[in-house]
Amino acid sequence: MVPTSHELRLSLPTPAGRLLEGCKALKILTVDIETSPSLAYVWRLFKENIPLQRLVDTGEVICVAAKWYGEDEVKFFSVHHDGKQEMLNGIYNLLSEADAVVTYNGKKFDIPHLNREFILAGMTPPAPYAQIDLYWTARQKFNFVSNKLDNIARELGLGGKFVHAGFQLWIDCMNNDPEAWEEMKTYNMKDVELTEKLYERLLPWITSHPTVTLYDESDPLAASPSTCPNCGGTSLKPRGRAYTSVTVYQRFRCDDCGKWSRSNKRLEGVSVRGLS
Repeated sequence: MVPTSHELRLSLPTPAGRLLEGCKALKILTVDIETSPSLAYVWRLFKENIPLQRLVDTGEVICVAAKWYGEDEVKFFSVHHDGKQEMLNGIYNLLSEADAVVTYNGKKFDIPHLNREFILAGMTPPAPYAQIDLYWTARQKFNFVSNKLDNIARELGLGGKFVHAGFQLWIDCMNNDPEAWEEMKTYNMKDVELTEKLYERLLPWITSHPTVTLYDESDPLAASPSTCPNCGGTSLKPRGRAYTSVTVYQRFRCDDCGKWSRSNKRLEGVSVRGLS
């Protein structure tokens, strides 16, 4: 029997912070970087096409924060606190350990910037990992008035980004102001914590999330239909059927995170239609 909307409202997901207890084998790393601006000679303040000859200095990654899902510590590396190469080594090693990396607009910003720094430093690619970019989930699934991290997090009641002095903070950091660097450190680390909170909230909406139970090498049957593909929870309840153009599958809803999924085998007694 298909549950009523009232029954669905009563079946709320597990509280944040417990979503992936079903499978801790998947190592999820949340990452956020900050970069310095490029410096160039300009003739005016708008409608300016700047040729490479007028580029004085190219922006670079100046700090990076990262956090393993399920752990409290937020790791931080910067050119000020650690030096450029040690900063790169620190995030490179973390990325190489990760099965999946959570970012906000990381596919176009954070990860390409880091890859550029790696190759400029003569480093080879880190070990492959799946990318979970929450910005693209927000764009594809919802119609928020703004897709900025700060706006979406606030609308969802998760809090906002750390408030700082604005662009002056970057100028002060480039001038090696110790107080500015401590503020930048706080800002960067808070972004990671906020991104992780948003990840927990968006988890059931993410369509390309790695199947977490596939990473549990101790249990070859972990990826059975009785476990949620996104959070690894075991509270899957049959809720109706999933129809394709040729056959029918059992549909499930996870009571741990709210994800909808289906069995990978068609229902018994259902024939494959439309095939010769």
